[in-house]
Amino acid sequence: MAELVIRTADPEKDAKALLDIYAPYVTDTAITFEYDVPTVEEFRGRIEHTLEKYPYLVAEQDGKLLGYVYVSPFVNRAAYNWAVETSIYLAMDQRGHGLGTKLYNAMEAILKKQNIINLNACIGYTAHPDQHLTNASPKFHEKLGYRLVGRFNKCGYKFNTWYDMIWMEKMLGEHSVPVKPFVKFKDLDK
Repeated sequence: MAELVIRTADPEKDAKALLDIYAPYVTDTAITFEYDVPTVEEFRGRIEHTLEKYPYLVAEQDGKLLGYVYVSPFVNRAAYNWAVETSIYLAMDQRGHGLGTKLYNAMEAILKKQNIINLNACIGYTAHPDQHLTNASPKFHEKLGYRLVGRFNKCGYKFNTWYDMIWMEKMLGEHSVPVKPFVKFKDLDK
């Protein structure tokens, strides 16, 4: 078995394979509250848009994509440049084997270079785990140093069920004054 490679996503080359990883989360889980699987073109556009400011990383082994991680603006205003929302999706057969931790660690190393401080995870949650939502994500994030900071009750409706949304956060560094400038991903010396 070849070595695991974590690299920047290539929108043209990777969009279809990454969408194949994402699609079961849309159709079979409440991990995402999206109802319809996006087209390959729409998904490619999402990757391109992310890469304008932030990293979008994939895990690849033996030429096969196993998962991906990216961040998006926490709130799209200049004052929030140092805060992002994290997202991760793994192929269903890759969950629980440490790949998510490797992807998050690689992402955090880049985000530190961008002077990003606050990591925020918006996570579907239920008081009664079911076939669509097991609450594994909060446990995963807690293991990585995130802590619960908020909960919205019954705000997402999917599969004829009302689900909660929780917010977890992790700080990558100190909140200095003056703050170090935010650096776009495309402007980093890689």
